[in-house]
Amino acid sequence: MNNKFKLDRSSFKAMTAKEADDQQRDYSKKTIEERLEIAYYLTSIAYNFDINNPPRMDKTIFSAEKLP
Repeated sequence: MNNKFKLDRSSFKAMTAKEADDQQRDYSKKTIEERLEIAYYLTSIAYNFDINNPPRMDKTIFSAEKLP
C-alpha cells in the first residue's frame, strides 16, 4: 500500500454532534477494505512503524500448550 493518506498532526477541529455524525457517515460510505486501509495507516502512525515494513511479533514471549 502506498502512502495515499496524510495525517496532519497540527490540525484539530472541535465539532458539534451533528458535524461528528456527518463525518461518521462519510466513513460508513467507504468499503470495508478502504476503512481497514485507513485504520492500518493510523495504527502505523500511532506506533511509529513503516507501513510497508511492519515490526515482527516476538513469538518467544508467547507459549501454547495443548489442553488435556
